[in-house]
Amino acid sequence: MAKNSTVDVLICGAGAAGLTLAIELARRGVSFRLLDKMDGPFRGSRGKGIQPRTQEVFEDIGIIDRVVAAGGMYPPQREYREDGSYTESDVVEQASATPAEPYRLPLLVPQFLTESVMRERLAELGHRVEYGCELAGVEQGKDGVAARIAAQTGEQIIQARYLVGADGGRSFVRTALGIDFPGKTLGVRAVVADIFLTGLKRDAWHRFNEGSMEQQLALCPLAGTELFQLQAPIPLESDVDLSAAGLATMVAERTSRDDIHVHSVSWASAYNMNARLADRYRDGRVFLVGDAAHIHPPTGGQGLNTSVQDAYNLGWKLAAVIAGAPDGLLDSYEEERRPVAADILGLSTKLLDAMKRGELRRGREVQQLDIGYPESSLAMECPERSTGLLAGDRAPDAPIRRAAGQSARIFELLKGTHWTLLGYEVERDLVAPRADLHIHTFGARGDVIDEGGHFRDAYALKSGDWVLVRPDGYVGAIVATEQITSLENYFRVVGQG
Repeated sequence: MAKNSTVDVLICGAGAAGLTLAIELARRGVSFRLLDKMDGPFRGSRGKGIQPRTQEVFEDIGIIDRVVAAGGMYPPQREYREDGSYTESDVVEQASATPAEPYRLPLLVPQFLTESVMRERLAELGHRVEYGCELAGVEQGKDGVAARIAAQTGEQIIQARYLVGADGGRSFVRTALGIDFPGKTLGVRAVVADIFLTGLKRDAWHRFNEGSMEQQLALCPLAGTELFQLQAPIPLESDVDLSAAGLATMVAERTSRDDIHVHSVSWASAYNMNARLADRYRDGRVFLVGDAAHIHPPTGGQGLNTSVQDAYNLGWKLAAVIAGAPDGLLDSYEEERRPVAADILGLSTKLLDAMKRGELRRGREVQQLDIGYPESSLAMECPERSTGLLAGDRAPDAPIRRAAGQSARIFELLKGTHWTLLGYEVERDLVAPRADLHIHTFGARGDVIDEGGHFRDAYALKSGDWVLVRPDGYVGAIVATEQITSLENYFRVVGQG
């Protein structure tokens, strides 16, 4: 007999997107269940690059130091010539941190380690993943969703106010709702595997036969482990042996070396590269995040990062609506995130074409620091601005000093689940205190000091300006003191009225 339970949000899929969403809801005291049909955690390294913008997200949710400790930096790439000699170069464009952008280099962290850190954070917040629970049916009503779950302990029905499909490229949720997933297969099939090998040093990302889609092979040491990640294109229709012996044969053939020995395989997969984007991200009370909403080739290290930021965008909005904000706030999720995925599909495909030519260098375009929502219905400027920081932009960091003398950063003021209102040379009493809003002011009798002018440089505010920063670190509104009453209408829209 089915056992019934009720919850605010049901999340199907406990990869990076589902875990991020769960952490965001847990931080806000929203009731949820996080289910995954697998028997245990994913144990592969498919998404191994953590881009700078995702590092900022991880700082906010309290895991950046653990993620850094779990992995490491990208090694140089070592491209071998036929005679065994090689050249070395940086995979990523080297860039130093700045006051506004404290993270400028991607991290190399195997996906299974990143997700392990995220599960640890979720446990600290009092929640865990329920494995071996597969979504078998969905019925949507006016007030919620009835989800039929098949588990080893039997079938159960979960009633939820909202359902989120974080269940990957073959999403059951997306299929059950009849949401189209148009796009194309890119004509590239590849192997990715985590292997134990000897014969190569761990000081480089070893690359052989660059530019050849028949013989190309990459072996990257996975920071925080004793593993190497093997990546190699394979013929579209051929069978591929993913055993240690099979991959050893591939390595020997493509490197022309007999000193590299594959001892065992921890995880392996053969897959076709696709570029697809769901027609819509919302159907009533059901939402898609991550690979359920968009899939693209792994070039550029965009997949896991885009998935994390989908969930980071949706989480605070779900919590706000559950707490009483207007339902229309949830429409801004697709409005903001779907165009981002469309752009990243184009970028990943362009980088795939470059990889085919043997070009792998990655610049600022993959860091996701320039992603913003300037066209969003949640972006307000009074009066309109034409230069400098704009509503919808990522809120920059800046070193500051607290009135009591301690050094601090803008990101420390933003960290948490609240909204943040920053006033530059303003009268603090013009905005009344309210729940989940932290107010900080610069200037006479302000509680923070712009020592060094870094805040002024990053935010480009005039005397009397206010900037309202959303819980996900994007600028919601910039208003002059003369138009401060416009903030009241904004607060009502986002549930802060």
